[in-house]
Amino acid sequence: MTKHKLTCHCGAVELQVKLANGLNTAQRCDCSFCRRRGAIAVTALLDDVEIVKGADKLTLYTWGTHTAKHYFCSVCGIYTHHQRRSNPDEYGVNVGAIEGINPRDLGEVPWSDGVNHPSDRKT
Repeated sequence: MTKHKLTCHCGAVELQVKLANGLNTAQRCDCSFCRRRGAIAVTALLDDVEIVKGADKLTLYTWGTHTAKHYFCSVCGIYTHHQRRSNPDEYGVNVGAIEGINPRDLGEVPWSDGVNHPSDRKT
């Protein structure tokens, strides 16, 4: 499994990420937050993301159920990763922050339905 270097724009935050399925899990989400952020995310297991530097520079944003935890560089504001609401054992990792990868090269990226998320349905 290849390790990837992920950095924010200013370089204050650096992560090392292992992607078990490579870029095959790339997706966008249309929930109220993600559609405003606009990033493409790929899946990584919690144990496959290591903060190499800048843990003290990461800012956490959460709302609603407080299950999803979105992390940003407090210096430059770049979204690096988030713990998923759909599966808290996974992170979504910002493809645009992975060194050597241009999200445009992915072509069409599927959308997940965050507007109608199962956690929001009353049973």
